[in-house]
Amino acid sequence: MNDEYRFDEKEAFLQKLEELLRMGTDPRGLTVMTPYHIHEAERLLDVPPSPLKYFALAGGVAGFVLGFLFIVFTVLDWPLITGGKPLVSIPAFIIVAFECAILFGGIVSFIGFLHLNRLPMPKRIVNPRECGNQFVIVAAVSETGA
Repeated sequence: MNDEYRFDEKEAFLQKLEELLRMGTDPRGLTVMTPYHIHEAERLLDVPPSPLKYFALAGGVAGFVLGFLFIVFTVLDWPLITGGKPLVSIPAFIIVAFECAILFGGIVSFIGFLHLNRLPMPKRIVNPRECGNQFVIVAAVSETGA
């Protein structure tokens, strides 16, 4: 059985959420639906930080290394000596490597976002319970029988 609380104002919603947590309700047993993101509710429920930043870091590092290696192998395969400059000129290659880091970081972040949210699944995209502009708290009540 679930207890459902609906509110039209953010302040009343936050007060009820604090009250439920003070009464000893497990934060993992609460489902919160809001029309927009509320940082206070995230802080109250002690939501762990998202691991998406690791996807972005891995994509950025991989993009930088692969972009740099692509240019180095291209230059070594088709050498074009101009003005006595070295073939592998690191300052000139940094720009392309940086752009590849941005590209790969963005692509891997998007794939990581889809993976972490278990998308694309239509059931995850559209919530069957429409709340409109209301703030909703659903508290899972465990029934203990004798």
